[in-house]
Amino acid sequence: MARPPVPIGSWGEISTWIAGTDDEGNPTKYKSQARFRDHDGHVRLVSAYAKTKTAAGQALLKKLQDRAKTGQSGDLTAMHKLTHLLDLWEEKFEEQIADGRRSPTSLDTYRRAIKNHVRPALGEIRIGEANTPRIDKVIATIKRNTGAPTAKTCRAIISGMMQLAVRYGAISVNPVREVESIEHPAKKPARAIRADEIKLLRTHLKADKAAIRADLPDLVTFMLGTGVRIGEALAVHWSQVDLEAGTVDITHTIVRIKAEGLLRKPTKSAAGNRTLGLPNWLVATLRTRSAAGIRLDDPIFADTLGGYRDPTNVRRSLRTALSPVGSTARRDLGLALRAARREAGLTREQVTKTLNWPKTKIELIETGRTKVDRTMATTLLRTYSPTPEATEALLTQVDQAAEPVPTDTLTWITSHAFRKAVATALDDAGQTARGAADQLGHARVSMTQDSYFDRKAPNPAATQALQQAFEDPDLP
Repeated sequence: MARPPVPIGSWGEISTWIAGTDDEGNPTKYKSQARFRDHDGHVRLVSAYAKTKTAAGQALLKKLQDRAKTGQSGDLTAMHKLTHLLDLWEEKFEEQIADGRRSPTSLDTYRRAIKNHVRPALGEIRIGEANTPRIDKVIATIKRNTGAPTAKTCRAIISGMMQLAVRYGAISVNPVREVESIEHPAKKPARAIRADEIKLLRTHLKADKAAIRADLPDLVTFMLGTGVRIGEALAVHWSQVDLEAGTVDITHTIVRIKAEGLLRKPTKSAAGNRTLGLPNWLVATLRTRSAAGIRLDDPIFADTLGGYRDPTNVRRSLRTALSPVGSTARRDLGLALRAARREAGLTREQVTKTLNWPKTKIELIETGRTKVDRTMATTLLRTYSPTPEATEALLTQVDQAAEPVPTDTLTWITSHAFRKAVATALDDAGQTARGAADQLGHARVSMTQDSYFDRKAPNPAATQALQQAFEDPDLP
């Protein structure tokens, strides 16, 4: 029976012998040799020399590994390490970004997962060694240590790169196909902002000096009137708004890319490129805003220099504006605690370091943007050491500041909640799911229905239908 051929990119048995001696017959040089099947299919002898038998074998092994990695055709083989496959997968992803088929923000997310999880766990494994049990164990470990969302991202990356290995002929089957699926609790159901909450929100933002400085009132109004994503809102130029017709063209979004900064890029799907009608109250807001003077190539919501704003910074400003600031007693308490800290001669940094608290916690307390209970206040006062009389007065203020205020109900709201509020308003008005998806820029209607419609409200039409279908006048 004929001996099976050596696989392409692999080698046979390594032989080592004495290749030179001195005058007394002692070995001075060793030669190691093996047959290597190159990427063109031809078998060639590969040799290496060294002063010792072990060194000669190691030198040859390195030459064989390098030859397998840098074969003439550049194809992958089962002998390549996964770190090489990861590099190739990233290159292919970059090509898809250049073609407009993938988003650069997705690559940023994937690169973080590769750096922190995939490469440390699998980088030194060879492609042929990456079997289903080994990959399943790695993904299970990632899920246990960092959570299901990160594990799902890593599973997608590993599946993509192993599929690439299949296309390049390094393996015949993607081993991730049989890896156990990742199960985790369902996302919280969509929650829309109620009409009374929206009224309270807009009133609060217009009265908050920090929110006004961050240009939040008009931005929130724009998002409530259109349902666009925050990055899309920040990317709109005045040239895309037709105040006479009452429309706006949504074509781009603002993203921050590592090493590149802020970019205005096309929306991530064809469904995101859309023209939206504007409610009259939003047209009025934009008219007032444009009266101050505009340039058509400027963003509607520009930074202080007329450039683009970072969505992350805007979200942070919104979180700050919606933190608990509605109580005068809470703000007065913050000022009193700041005075006590200064009286003790301490900086915010010193206090947070002493108490091992987050860096911004003292600032939030002293600006009245977080609730302070007696336990927290006692910890601070123990650090500040005020007089017993001052301590008692401050604790009385703590009790007063703990009383609830209306704006406490707004702390859960994020920029994405505005999109859910718009979707639910359209659903309540009898709009089709397709129409709501087009407004939000969703390619799939199921996304709008499953994640954006608030389903808590009873359905009168369904109740009436059941009433008519199963009513029996003969039964009590």
